Amino acid sequence: MEYQLRPCTEEQLPEILDIYNEAILNSTALYDYKTRTMDTMDAWYADKIKGNYPIIGAFDEQNTLLGFATYGQFRVRPAYKYTIEHSVYVRTDKRGYGLGKTLLKELISKAVQQDYHVLMGVIDSLNETSIHLHKKAGFTLCGTLKEVGYKFGKWLDADFYQLTLKTPLNPNEN
Repeated sequence: MEYQLRPCTEEQLPEILDIYNEAILNSTALYDYKTRTMDTMDAWYADKIKGNYPIIGAFDEQNTLLGFATYGQFRVRPAYKYTIEHSVYVRTDKRGYGLGKTLLKELISKAVQQDYHVLMGVIDSLNETSIHLHKKAGFTLCGTLKEVGYKFGKWLDADFYQLTLKTPLNPNEN
């Protein structure tokens, strides 16, 4: 499959919304019950731009968004400033072609460029595909939060996967 990576813009928000909403309705990739709206996506996008967080898209020859990856603030306390939490989503009909692996690799590269130290992925414990993707990229399981979510009539465990980078060279407390 031919595709190209590039930053997503506001133009892709309806496609990102579709990908998110499919995941909300049909999976435990997001511990949400209600689908998102364009208003929530506009606020989401504004937060990404304000925080200088990338939104990397994989696009086909027709400029259709096949998947995206992004990251954002892990926790609000200042000492967490070198840690980010990331997400990777691929359209259901485009899974199995290596898009997730390529998007995650690009996201890691952006994190190094921006001098982050740790990438965190919070993955439903039963999401074997995502767990395998992260392990292959060098992430390690650093903990499981038992029964912290409830969706589709059952309790869900959330696994925390971590990748520690060699950046930044000179961390500070400013």
